[in-house]
Amino acid sequence: MFLDTDGATLHYETRGSGPLLLVSQSGEGDADRSTDLVDRLVDRWTVVTYDRRGLSRSTIDDPGQRVTMARHADDVHRLLAELTDEPALMLGCSMGAAIGLHLALAHPEQLGVLVAHDPVTPSLLPTGQRERHAAELAHLQDVHRDGGLEAAFPEIARVLGIDPACQETEPGLTPMPLTPYRAANFGFFIERDFTAVIEAELDREALRATPVRIVPASGSTTAPSVFVGQCAQRLAGLVGREAVPFPGGHNGNTTHPRAFAARLQDVLSGV
Repeated sequence: MFLDTDGATLHYETRGSGPLLLVSQSGEGDADRSTDLVDRLVDRWTVVTYDRRGLSRSTIDDPGQRVTMARHADDVHRLLAELTDEPALMLGCSMGAAIGLHLALAHPEQLGVLVAHDPVTPSLLPTGQRERHAAELAHLQDVHRDGGLEAAFPEIARVLGIDPACQETEPGLTPMPLTPYRAANFGFFIERDFTAVIEAELDREALRATPVRIVPASGSTTAPSVFVGQCAQRLAGLVGREAVPFPGGHNGNTTHPRAFAARLQDVLSGV
């Protein structure tokens, strides 16, 4: 299904029945990226997934238009307004978690609970850390421009604390080959979404006061020293809750979908 938003047309999918649960994907992930996870959620919730603007089937009216976190959050606001009049549940992974935090400030009435897993949100960090990690993201853009995805992938894995050669996974996962769609999504993510993340400002005091119940989460193997681990811990301190460890690392939603779904069900049933 498709929805016209401000300057874009979003592709989205709904599956299952029950309270609405929006899953906002990480990185280059589109509506299909967490299919193994969604398979294990649809018996309890109506699960909504979507392609962020600029990814896969979601098009931007003006391809040169600047992409911002505010626009991403507004897209989710419009999507939820289309689907429900009630506060929704939201699982945000990485980039999706950052979008959820911006939505919690702009439209808190639309969210009941936000599970924010390894949020890519430099503005949560103290000035020195923020500048260092923003520089890391800008450096990744330079690497991509000079050497393409082949050069960028190892650097992205390093920044996120992922060791692709030693990454454990559950058996029987749906294959996710690097199709032309995914390659194009990675390019957009690095060139356009990284800039949105670097430039975004998040009002930390307003976030502390939001009525949305924010559950900070992090991969159980995400090192606290890496960028996203630091963001998760800063968010936990800000909202006064311990960061909940989820199975796997930064990409646990795709590497450990069964265990990740079970943990998510435990978290949502306890709030």
